[in-house]
Amino acid sequence: MTKVIISCAVTGSIHTPSMSPHLPVTAAEIAESALGAAEAGAAIVHLHARNPQDGRPDQSPEAFEPFLKVIKQASDVVVNLTTGGSPYMSVEERVRPAAVWKPEVASLNMGSMNFGLFPMLKRYKSFQHDWEPAMLEGSHDLVFRNSFKDIRYALETLNPTATRYEFECYDTSHLHNLHYFWSEGLVQAPLFIQTCFGLLGGIGAHPEEVLHMKRTADRLFGDNYRWSVLGAGASQMKVAAQAAAMGGHVRVGLEDNLWLDKGVLAPTNAAQVTRVRKILEGLGLDIASPAEARQILALKGGDNVGF
Repeated sequence: MTKVIISCAVTGSIHTPSMSPHLPVTAAEIAESALGAAEAGAAIVHLHARNPQDGRPDQSPEAFEPFLKVIKQASDVVVNLTTGGSPYMSVEERVRPAAVWKPEVASLNMGSMNFGLFPMLKRYKSFQHDWEPAMLEGSHDLVFRNSFKDIRYALETLNPTATRYEFECYDTSHLHNLHYFWSEGLVQAPLFIQTCFGLLGGIGAHPEEVLHMKRTADRLFGDNYRWSVLGAGASQMKVAAQAAAMGGHVRVGLEDNLWLDKGVLAPTNAAQVTRVRKILEGLGLDIASPAEARQILALKGGDNVGF
């Protein structure tokens, strides 16, 4: 059995600074947290940038530069840059950092979807910045646009850089969308498919839904893909354990879940990596190093990035 790749999504754009004092915001915090996750066993770090003053998502390539260079100098961890950015951004804005920095991996959302963040307004009543509740409230009427034209734009922009993709699939239709682009020759095997569970607007996190996504991917792609999962919020470790037992890779991190235990905020990304690593090792599984992850995913190597 292949070793298990742990990905860690360090900060994201869904959670806001008022939700946890441990959410990395500044470039220094993002770099430190990513390196801590790598030290704990993450082979891949998935990275967004934020405005250091108020923590809002920032998809300017310049916002990524400080932490990319620190991470590259200190670790051989695989860097995965977002092209999701924020659901409120255009695809052109979202793709720019990956186009400039040419990472080994870039995320790519495989379909348009409702993106309901507003339930978090029931849990959090006070905010440090005005943009936080406005962003959450706005998701009542938010469609995260990832049209076929948008996806094709991202692929035609990034394919010449030899960046490979973490295909984020939030529902069954996203797997079929990916199959279309694979059939057209715009993406190449092995496909790194991140099936995403538990976000309002996408598929749920019930074990049957995890099985359904796996069965569908098996039927569509056979041996031409590498399966990974992320579970949002409280489903994070449950989904990871199920998928790992079925031969999958796993993703954790404060982008997907702020908590470590019920009522206990995760103090670091490394704490979640350590927790999922214990689950994997308890199942008798071996953890992939960055070098092994590069081999499993057929990546171009850390010497061929733009930072």
